[in-house]
Amino acid sequence: MKMAEATPHIGGALNWARARIAVVDARILLRHVLQCSAARLAAYPEARLEAPEWAEFRSLVERREAGEPVAYLTGEREFFGHPFIVTPAVLIPRPDTELLVELALAHFGDKPHTRVLDLGTGSGALAISLALELPQADVVAVDRSREALWVAMANAARLRASISFVLGDWFSSLGDDHYQLIVANPPYIAAADPHLDEGDVRFEPSTALVAGPDGLDDLAAIAAQAPRHLEPGGWLFMEHGFDQAAAVRGLLTDGGFSSIASWKDLAGIERVSGGQWRGR
Repeated sequence: MKMAEATPHIGGALNWARARIAVVDARILLRHVLQCSAARLAAYPEARLEAPEWAEFRSLVERREAGEPVAYLTGEREFFGHPFIVTPAVLIPRPDTELLVELALAHFGDKPHTRVLDLGTGSGALAISLALELPQADVVAVDRSREALWVAMANAARLRASISFVLGDWFSSLGDDHYQLIVANPPYIAAADPHLDEGDVRFEPSTALVAGPDGLDDLAAIAAQAPRHLEPGGWLFMEHGFDQAAAVRGLLTDGGFSSIASWKDLAGIERVSGGQWRGR
């Protein structure tokens, strides 16, 4: 009779994984499998994994070794202090995008009844973060992907955020609605950009990444159409690529915006550009 193979303890499992993936990824995946905190993982390195836990961990490590993003493997990513469900139907929320929330709060934190529009909401990270920070605001989240909206709605329910969701391509389903604040993290990568074949973006939805030959198609469309949906004095903030700030400021100028500026992310890169609509 064949003896069952002994499973490793936590320390041994992590050592096995370190030879294949980054140690930080290994710890996240093992915490996910064991449903435990980082402190517990560190405090009990001699605790032995059960056979199903070891099998699941090995599978996740192998998938990560093949390139799958950790967020898709665990089904979750933190954004602005909140845990968001993520699936391959949506982009993985990134720390750089938190700048959009910070700018919105800096301009509207003292205006609790602001009407807010989040274009291309994806997981809902922006819209939900703003709804939680401005609980009296009227927040509308738009996406052209029905699957993405399902993820965003699940996140809103999970985090108890009050948001209206609209299926549509940018402003196409909004009629004559007007807002004081519009935020957007649209696709902004050029179609031939070699980075599309590298890292996590290989697994993310291309429709949420690529925007024409120079990456500016959707940024241009939003800048041109936003004035028809902004109240006088309202603001538009858009995330963009590391080398697109000057071009986006030009799009905002062409759209009739004033007080146009760009703001830097944590790496010192101009990551968000925006302007104020004063009306015609």
